[in-house]
Amino acid sequence: MFTGIIEEIGTIATMTSIGENQVALSVKCRSIQDDMKLGDSVAVNGICLTVVKFDSANVTFEISSETIRHSTFANQKTGARVNLERALKLNDRLGGHIVQGHVDCVSKVKAIRELGGFFEIDFELPAEIKKYVVQKGSITIDGISLTIAGLADSWFRVAVIPHTYEQTVLKDRSIGDTVHLETDVIARYIERMLFEDSKDSSKAPITKEFLKKHGF
Repeated sequence: MFTGIIEEIGTIATMTSIGENQVALSVKCRSIQDDMKLGDSVAVNGICLTVVKFDSANVTFEISSETIRHSTFANQKTGARVNLERALKLNDRLGGHIVQGHVDCVSKVKAIRELGGFFEIDFELPAEIKKYVVQKGSITIDGISLTIAGLADSWFRVAVIPHTYEQTVLKDRSIGDTVHLETDVIARYIERMLFEDSKDSSKAPITKEFLKKHGF
């Protein structure tokens, strides 16, 4: 479990084939090795990966063929920068939102606008996650916890403060680049509960009238 608050930007040192469509990814980094153990989880551009080897200069992960198929790692190259976040400790502050590190899909950058040091960035909105994306809701982009600032049928917008832009790989992104998206897991649980309730004839469906009556 993660929060979407990036701790460090690492650099891909090597990507080595270790089997059919499987890769060992080595990332140069400086600080996430503090109190690290083999088997720890680290979000790399938002994808939860397991540490299989590390020293003071590099951390190595193994990426499965399934992850490669559903991520941008198939096109990543040596020297590319990646967002890094270690798993959340139970006594940590939850600075962003609850992030699983299970990426839903990839998207493309549609537009980037600088507004006095701040940035507005538009991304394609894939059809499979539309129902989970709401105005002012949370979304994770390459592991970064961000808030939906604009929403249309085929795109969504995030507003990015200068600190986040400078301290993450958003600074490296250009129009047409691909990114990882993870929607808010709470929305998925709500959907599941509503779906199960809709099949139970003993429970009244949740409608707009029901929500208004109960103060929503």
